[in-house]
Amino acid sequence: MNMQARPEAVPSSPATQPGTQDDRLRNSDLLPAAKQDWNWYDYLSFWMSDVHSVGGYVTAGNLFTLGLPSGLVFAALLAGVLIVNALCNLVAVPSQRTGTPFPVICRMSFGVLGANIPALIRGVIAVCWYGIQTWLASNALVVLTLRLAPGLAPWAEVRLHGMLGLSVVGWGAFALLWLVQAAIFWRGIETIRRFIELAGPAVYAIMIALDLYLLHHVGWHHFSLRITGAGAPLHGRALVWASVNAVALVVSYFSGPMLNFGDFARYGRSAADIRRGNFWGLPFNFIGFSALTICTIALTAPAFGHVMIDPVETVAHIDSLTAVIFGMLTFIIATAGINIVANFVSASFDFSNLSPRHISLRGGGMIAAAGSIVIMPWKLYGNPQVMHLTLDVLATFIGPLFGILVCDYYIVRRSKVDVAALYTTSVQGRYWYRNGVNPAAVLALLVAVAAGSASVFVPAFSALSEFAWFIGCLTGGACYLALMKSGRASTAPP
Repeated sequence: MNMQARPEAVPSSPATQPGTQDDRLRNSDLLPAAKQDWNWYDYLSFWMSDVHSVGGYVTAGNLFTLGLPSGLVFAALLAGVLIVNALCNLVAVPSQRTGTPFPVICRMSFGVLGANIPALIRGVIAVCWYGIQTWLASNALVVLTLRLAPGLAPWAEVRLHGMLGLSVVGWGAFALLWLVQAAIFWRGIETIRRFIELAGPAVYAIMIALDLYLLHHVGWHHFSLRITGAGAPLHGRALVWASVNAVALVVSYFSGPMLNFGDFARYGRSAADIRRGNFWGLPFNFIGFSALTICTIALTAPAFGHVMIDPVETVAHIDSLTAVIFGMLTFIIATAGINIVANFVSASFDFSNLSPRHISLRGGGMIAAAGSIVIMPWKLYGNPQVMHLTLDVLATFIGPLFGILVCDYYIVRRSKVDVAALYTTSVQGRYWYRNGVNPAAVLALLVAVAAGSASVFVPAFSALSEFAWFIGCLTGGACYLALMKSGRASTAPP
């Protein structure tokens, strides 16, 4: 493995040459990527899998409960994803230039040992999302199982045969999806790459077929994008505020994959490939999927008598068993695709970073998989109110980490990285602080999390809860810059 700095990295000092690297900071998975061969289509596939998941559909659908017209929902989705696109391009650069994952890049700002703090936080968040997405996909498997074997219906009732809030059939579906995803992850990054290249496009085919079926069922004359029964109509300032909240909710939903994106940007052939893939995969692809989502939700009212914002519920109401089978399997595959790349892989890097000598990428993945059961995700994402609270709480931690990382790389480090220094505990290393932890980054993180949490849990600031990510990101970045300028770090940056 070539550990010399890449073209955009600064030369290594004698104290940080490969000979002084510490085995406590590296293993084969955390070292710079041996190959950087992902092209723009790989990143398009990455985002198609993310956008085309059951979670993405449900999140978009829940925006209708805010009482917004369909046109404003569409505008909010687009505005939010444009922000996500710009931020993903920013966070991709340091990982693509160095070939390193998120926890290694964090060693610049938090210190080579202090990086375990953001790694642990992000690992826990990724476990939460992994569990949530697995549970959402398992719901489709439950519906499919009951269509094929109606006699199992009593076993799908939590009150009759349930444990810890999930029925026997629900536990079986969750366990099966859990095992399938773990098996795909175990095969390695190339298998994951090929899997997502197939998963994303398959959803488009099913969504288009579903809309054509519903249109044929209700007739063109009954089709309208005015969705009734999805929330009390808003007017004036309330309408404007709800629209802004909707944009913030979109950014919060993508905040996890956005922070994790560096784990995959490290494999990119070039920054241009990544930007091109992000454009086609986020704004362009999101427009198409959002249009199909809005059309599908609008068609559920005349077709089934009420608005359905869950695609699993929509497909379950179709009379054709063949259509139900194809629809459910597609949603399962698509959700599993993004779950593996956006949550499983990232958590694996984070847990591996905690003890590189003892925890490999595969070992970290198994820790993440086990954690996804313990958190009982069906209780975190079971209804719109809990869903919004879950997004807000996760955003209070994700926002500060994003703000500190970006400000450190672009402003403090001026886009320069000493790659070898990321792997040494030498006191002469560029990223060594007292005890290996940069106090400025830790203090900025604490302040930013407190500020974001206030908007979620303090009633007086409840109106700002949807902006927890933005509050945390801006507060974290600003505090970090102020503390670094004041000399609170025990080692000056290069």
